[in-house]
Amino acid sequence: MTAAPIRPEPTPAWVCAPGVWKVPFLAQFLPDHELRRLPGSDVRAVLGWGMKPTAEAGRRWAAANRRPYVALEDGFLRSVGLGETGAASLSLIVDDLGIYYDATRPSRLEHLICTADAWCDAGLRARAGGLIDRIVAAGISKTNMGGPLDPAILKPGRRVLVVDQTAGDASIGYGLADPDSFRAMLAAAKAQNPDAQIIVKRHPAVAAGRKQGCIDAADLDGVTLIDADVRPADLLAAVDAVYCVTSALGFEALLRGLPVSCFGAPFYSGWGLTTDAVDTGRRGVARDIEQVAAAALIAYSRYVDPVTGRRCEAEQALERLIALRDRANRLAGGWSLTGFAPAKRGAIRRLLNSPKATHRFIGSPRAAARHAAETGRRLAWWAGKETEAVRTAAAAFDGPTVRIEDGFIRSQGLGSDFFGALSVALDDLGVYYDPRTPSRLETLIQTADLTPDQAARARRLCDRVVEAGVSKYNLAGAPIPTDWPTDRERVLVVGQVENDKSILTGCEAIRTNAGLIAAVRADRPDAFIVYRNHPDVLAGNRPGRLDAGALGAVDAVADGLDVIDCIHACDRLATLTSLAGFEALLRGKAVSTYGRPFYAGWGLTEDRLTFARRTRRAGLDDLIHAALIAYPVYVAPTGWPCEAEDLVEALIAARGRPTPAPPNQVARWWKGIRSSLDRTPPPSY
Repeated sequence: MTAAPIRPEPTPAWVCAPGVWKVPFLAQFLPDHELRRLPGSDVRAVLGWGMKPTAEAGRRWAAANRRPYVALEDGFLRSVGLGETGAASLSLIVDDLGIYYDATRPSRLEHLICTADAWCDAGLRARAGGLIDRIVAAGISKTNMGGPLDPAILKPGRRVLVVDQTAGDASIGYGLADPDSFRAMLAAAKAQNPDAQIIVKRHPAVAAGRKQGCIDAADLDGVTLIDADVRPADLLAAVDAVYCVTSALGFEALLRGLPVSCFGAPFYSGWGLTTDAVDTGRRGVARDIEQVAAAALIAYSRYVDPVTGRRCEAEQALERLIALRDRANRLAGGWSLTGFAPAKRGAIRRLLNSPKATHRFIGSPRAAARHAAETGRRLAWWAGKETEAVRTAAAAFDGPTVRIEDGFIRSQGLGSDFFGALSVALDDLGVYYDPRTPSRLETLIQTADLTPDQAARARRLCDRVVEAGVSKYNLAGAPIPTDWPTDRERVLVVGQVENDKSILTGCEAIRTNAGLIAAVRADRPDAFIVYRNHPDVLAGNRPGRLDAGALGAVDAVADGLDVIDCIHACDRLATLTSLAGFEALLRGKAVSTYGRPFYAGWGLTEDRLTFARRTRRAGLDDLIHAALIAYPVYVAPTGWPCEAEDLVEALIAARGRPTPAPPNQVARWWKGIRSSLDRTPPPSY
């Protein structure tokens, strides 16, 4: 048996700048160092933030004590949001030679590019090419906060982008440039492209009003100025050439195959990929974009997945960044929230967390609608507690509305026992359990045309959910009895809370658990019927208990058993509208519906009622992708925004820990008050 590789002991290192300690996941980024707050005789390296003045004392100490100074910086695939606003970075650069933006001396990145022939083999080139393709296709940039480009600013013909930077940015001076470089850049762009539209883009921090730009306003005559944060991908797709000094936007332009002219010495210049006004006196060897990308994105940068808190590869970090960016855009804007119990508000803040969003809870529905109208926000409310006052306010509101409900993979514990939701469904059309009008979920199922990758993702998620036995509430139960017969069809009848909105809106003649049992017995007189009460009913929190007469038609009661174990043990599930029917479909079981749940009417279930709008014959992958991936939003138990797969893994990991006891009435009240008053911000991203 091959022995596991021996990991070297961490090197004691002094983190010389106090602000570095605030970097999220610092220890995970730096497992090769034992981090110290003070210097000492055993310290073997000094860590600081790039060439910032905050690390000057550390650099002097390192030089005096003949210890290496290791520069830290954000990576090139960073975050959704600016570092100045506290957005956590998914990547970190660790440079023991210099730092990538300091062209006055070699850096570890420069060394990697220079020696790429020795280490960048065909496999790494292919990885780099895949990363480039994915970055370009997804439109990812470093901070991913920009809005869409207004096409009205674009003129016909050739367009040239000139990239401004923030005054005093370290990369300018260390990149062998100065303020005159920006004047020379703009003059060259105009002279070399006399018939082109010259577009000057300010830095996002300048657009946000936090810093000053380098291009003087007096030099902007005759150019188109973009003084707002727009998506770099949109802008780069609209231009034919890029002029920059040392901006990382030049690197993003190279990834897209655009010609780039540099008036400073950024890390990607000097390799034959750019037209250069500055020569470092080093570099000079020809490199292609795959080699430079492999060096910068794979070999030089380190990555941590913020959801798992573990180191990861560039590809995984990129996919996480894409997901965070897409979620931030989905939740962007203002939210006026009403109809939320105090105990739900903390969970809702976490679930709707976005660097592009703001939230305000307002008790009065009428006041919430007025606030949304005055501020241009969405009006949102908890669908299950929709009152007449909410309906009246929403009907009078001329703006976007969103109903919010629990997602289908929710928590470890019941909502009625005040266990906070880890997923919610957001519906701007209706709500999934009310079939009287279209819902966003129904529309997704009816119209979705899944790509092969989406279908494969849905199948993988289904397999993992089934394999691990994950359900909505994930409550453990006793083993299945061994005396259930095998020579009769075993039908699991799932009881529900009888005042549940899905029954009130989605059922006709049969609206009670007793009526459901009678109908199933009439339809399947020879079946072995197993009845299972809803957990909320058993907990005494909601109505729906059966009387002795109704129980007489039942062969076995499965209270206290895991619903997933019951599904596996039976041949068919019968329900009014319970989510357990969807969970049974995931596990390949036959399902009979006596109401109109979201998963019925698509050709996958045996349905007592009809569905006029549901004309598509959908596949199971279509339902899974819509219900578990596209419709809800998720948050990990740590508070980080996550995907369905992450929550499934978190719930699996929690299996080894006992479910917390439900709080008593006083504890519930106090938990609600604390949740209402809690202003602790969710993780920044």
